[in-house]
Amino acid sequence: MDPSCKYYCYRNTRETNKYKSSKPDKVELVVFDMDGVLTDIISSWKYIHDYFGSSNERSVDSYLKGEIDDMEFIKRDVYLWHENGKIVKKEKLVEILSEVPFMNGAEKCISFLKDNGLKTAIISAGLDILAQRVAKKFGIDYVFANGVKTDKDGFITGEGLLNVRLMYKDEAIMKLSKQSKVSPDKIAAVGNSCFDIPMFEICGLGIAFNPEDECVRKIADFVVEEKDLSKINSVFEQFIN
Repeated sequence: MDPSCKYYCYRNTRETNKYKSSKPDKVELVVFDMDGVLTDIISSWKYIHDYFGSSNERSVDSYLKGEIDDMEFIKRDVYLWHENGKIVKKEKLVEILSEVPFMNGAEKCISFLKDNGLKTAIISAGLDILAQRVAKKFGIDYVFANGVKTDKDGFITGEGLLNVRLMYKDEAIMKLSKQSKVSPDKIAAVGNSCFDIPMFEICGLGIAFNPEDECVRKIADFVVEEKDLSKINSVFEQFIN
């Protein structure tokens, strides 16, 4: 385990990305991690666990050690969500996540980027329920996040919808690049943990925002320590023509 990481470092489970973009003269699209960046919580999954009084610590440990994959990780999480011993509907998750606070300065940051003609995106291994709420609030253009399956009556089935693998966010960057027609070297990524490093490795610009891991601080092109997302605007002033 890398002693500079808060969690069991992803580098012990996957290989380092061999592709690295060159630093851009101009940024056209900015990608944000969600939990701890656009929202002021550690994890949207943990937020729901806290509500139900459940814990996924054992699954987290198994996942970070490479013993289970992303889909099994999601499945084990969703399996624990019950209220009064009964399965809940997706609308209950929507209700819970409606209380998640946005990060200080998020609205000012996104408005600045939009006013300067930049596209924005969310790439998160968190829940799409929250990601869609954030995107709607701030007018974010693209969303890549994970979800839960429901039956015809709206009850969660215990199965997940995998769109972003936590340790492979670079895969989502490539999908976004194709969809947006913006090359990775014109994309900037904003993240706070070692799981965002694969995005930093493949994008032209990596910004560590209020970083929780020393390793993401070391690899980032810029570091913003203050817990105010609008503080990254000064970074982008250098890359807006």
